[in-house]
Amino acid sequence: MSAATKILFGFHAVGVRLKTAPASILEVYADPTRRDARMRQFLLRAQAAGVRVIEADGPRLAKLAGGAHHQGVVARVQEIEQARTLDDRLDQLDARSAAERQADPPLLLVLDGITDPHNLGACLRVADGAGAHAVIAPKDHACGLNATVAKVASGAAETVPYFMVTNLARTLEALKARGIWVVGTSDDAPVSLYQHDWRGPVAVVLGSEGKGMRALVRRTCDVLVSIPMRGAVESLNVSVASAVCLYEAVRQRLAAAPSSTG
Repeated sequence: MSAATKILFGFHAVGVRLKTAPASILEVYADPTRRDARMRQFLLRAQAAGVRVIEADGPRLAKLAGGAHHQGVVARVQEIEQARTLDDRLDQLDARSAAERQADPPLLLVLDGITDPHNLGACLRVADGAGAHAVIAPKDHACGLNATVAKVASGAAETVPYFMVTNLARTLEALKARGIWVVGTSDDAPVSLYQHDWRGPVAVVLGSEGKGMRALVRRTCDVLVSIPMRGAVESLNVSVASAVCLYEAVRQRLAAAPSSTG
């Protein structure tokens, strides 16, 4: 049975697949009228990887990309199989050696009610940069992976497992049962995220901008933290808030890591 295929578009999304799994690229469609340095470099990489490149005009590229902004590059690729379920992913993390688990404890991003594909794509990009092990969202009232998400994620949709679960509160309880601390974010939390210890296994939960987390999800969290807002605006975009929280975890973990010198 042949693997399912999908469309990627844009230099970042196609470029990451070209870097990480060139054999999975069935063909690349490129605009022959674009001859700038970025396109030339991209085509050289594709040629070096042995990827078939097909010239395609603007209307054909637009049709392949579903009308989205494609930058003159579209690829038809095979789906890359990742962990099929969140439990599979967590089992993979648990199966690592004790030293690996201590050096890189689970870091999960949970998004409650994020429906904008641009926000989801940006969150996936942040999660990839921070080394998060998975992103979790509810199946209802949330955005699924699509070509726009992949474009905005700049390749992170290919590298960060994204799981949509039936019952988010129940999933958080399951994470807690595995020893993962569930940290929610709220404007009215009395504790700043900078006062929290992020060094252990943790799942950070963010709600949609404006509405925040749903009440049941909020009650399920082990602790609530706030992001200090020193200016006039009352909240941050969810992808920015994700970056602030995940990179505070990264900062604390790096600071606690044994020095490799001396």
